[in-house]
Amino acid sequence: MANSRTDKLRRGALEWITASQLYRSIFRHGYDDTVRNRALEVTSNAFLHLHPITIPHHAIKVRFTYCLGGLTFFMFLVETVTGVLLMFYYRPVTEYAYADMKTLQYAVYFGMVLRNLHRWGAHLMVVLVMLHMLRVFLTGSYRPPREFNWVLGVNLLVLTLLLSFTGYLLPWDQLAFWAVTVGTNMAAATPFFGAEGPFHGLLGVDGTNDARFLLLGDVRVGGSALLRFYVLHCVALPLVAGVLMVVHFWRVRKDGGISRPL
Repeated sequence: MANSRTDKLRRGALEWITASQLYRSIFRHGYDDTVRNRALEVTSNAFLHLHPITIPHHAIKVRFTYCLGGLTFFMFLVETVTGVLLMFYYRPVTEYAYADMKTLQYAVYFGMVLRNLHRWGAHLMVVLVMLHMLRVFLTGSYRPPREFNWVLGVNLLVLTLLLSFTGYLLPWDQLAFWAVTVGTNMAAATPFFGAEGPFHGLLGVDGTNDARFLLLGDVRVGGSALLRFYVLHCVALPLVAGVLMVVHFWRVRKDGGISRPL
C-alpha cells in the first residue's frame, strides 16, 4: 500500500513538472514515443542536434570504435577545466612563471594534483587522438563521403600536438627552455620560411621575419616567447580546436553517423 501511494505521488509530481510552463518552454515537444516527436526532440534541442535520430546496431558495439573519439573530446574538456583553474595561479612573465609553478606545487591545496591532471591529461589526449586516427584508417572510415571529415581530423591532430608543444614552455624551467629552443630551431630550418633553411633567400627571409621569429617574437627564447606561447596555448589554439571539433561532430552526423564496418 505504501509503495503504491509513493508511486502515485511520484507520478503526480512528474506530471506537474512536465505540465509546467517552465518545463514546456525548455522541452517543447514532450516525450510521446513517436518518430516525429523523437525527431523534434533531437533537432530542436541545442545539446542534442548533433546526435542522429536513429543509431545503427553496430554503432553501439564498443569494439568497433572503442569510443576513442569521445574519450579524446573528454580529455579536451578535462584540459580546458584544469587549464582555467591553473590560470588563476600563473603569470606568463619570466620573473614569476617558474616561481608560480613551485607555489602551485607546494603552497596551493591540491595544486600538485591539479597540475598533474593537466599534464597527464595532455599526454593521454595525444595518445588517444593518434589511436583514433589509426582506428579510422584501419576501418576505412576516411573513404567517401567522409574524406572532408578525415581532413578535419588531421588538422585536429596537428592542433593537439601544437597545444602540447606550446604548453611545454610555460613551466619555464631548464627542460622547457631547451626543448623549445630545439623545436624552434627546427622551424628556422624549414624550406623557404626558415632563415637557416634552403631557398629562404627567394622570399627575403632572415632571422627577423622567419618562422622561428614568428613563434618566439624574438631571435631567441625569452619573455616574448613565453607570452606568445601562453596566448597560443590558452586562447588561440583551443578556440580553433573547439570550432573544428564542432564541425567534425556535425560532419559525422551529416555523413550518416558512425562509419559502418567494411
